[in-house]
Amino acid sequence: MNIRSILAASPVRLAPMADITNIAFRLIARECGSRLVTTEEIDAKALLMGSESTRLRTLYLPQERPIIMQLLGCEPDILAEAAQRLQEAGADIIDLNMGCPVPKIVKKGEGAALMKDPLKAAEILRSLRRVIRLPFTVKIRSGWDEKTVNAVEIAKIAEAEGVDAIAVHPRTRAQRFSGQAPWDVITDVVRSVNIPVTGNGDVRSWADARRMMNETGAVSVMIGRGALGQPWVFDAHFEELDEQTRWARKYRVIKRHQELIHAHVPESDVDFQVKKNLVWYSKGMYGSAALRQKIFTSKSAGEAWALFKEGWFKAVEMQEQREAEPQKSEALLPAS
Repeated sequence: MNIRSILAASPVRLAPMADITNIAFRLIARECGSRLVTTEEIDAKALLMGSESTRLRTLYLPQERPIIMQLLGCEPDILAEAAQRLQEAGADIIDLNMGCPVPKIVKKGEGAALMKDPLKAAEILRSLRRVIRLPFTVKIRSGWDEKTVNAVEIAKIAEAEGVDAIAVHPRTRAQRFSGQAPWDVITDVVRSVNIPVTGNGDVRSWADARRMMNETGAVSVMIGRGALGQPWVFDAHFEELDEQTRWARKYRVIKRHQELIHAHVPESDVDFQVKKNLVWYSKGMYGSAALRQKIFTSKSAGEAWALFKEGWFKAVEMQEQREAEPQKSEALLPAS
């Protein structure tokens, strides 16, 4: 399996996000154009200890392949054993998370905390490479903080240890998701290694993705937060559609996502997942603030969907009225 060809076939794809990129979210992203998807992060130690919630994160459907399974951890032996489990579970690619900035993760020395210790990072990558028979990738940040920006150093170490491809989020762990993502960090990594580099950060449209690839030399782009409430961001032709067609396309995608949640999310989590995603889908709509409150306080997924539909069609009506107003004004102008 050639990793460069796989990445080239899905130049704009869904980034892994904990508690978000479940089967339903991955499927809707794929249907919208993300031909490569990644599981939520899988805690290596929890997997080996038999955590059921962690095991569920390794599940996928045949139509999701090729699928990347992302590992989280900081102990070489445990990560290596967990990687073997993921291979047995059917992973097509295994990714190591060295970018998660969440406090509870970095406190354990995992995620972006690995950026602080290049020697330990090298040991972990070496241990994983020994057991992984599949393409092996890693996601990193620019560094721990502004004083220790070391993405290029870590990328070179990763290449030397046999990693097949790297994804770079150019903010530091200290920045988390604040401020503008400095894409020049991605450029520096691209120029420093010979393996494929994927860019990530402040990409909310295909136009943004094209610009990132053109400016940095990245072979592909991952979109995370920019896909929340708009999985059609993975459709290369969506931006070319007229306004009316875009509204219709969005509604079909949103409706389909609700169906996927009901079909593939545990029943105990359906209400929460439906409400959470409908709130994201309502962003920017007419009356969205009031609608979000109604959705969150609704008693069921069905009630939330009914409220959303009512708000959606009201927003469509308002949009049509706004578009008609200039035409009415022009009709009232005296002939020249």
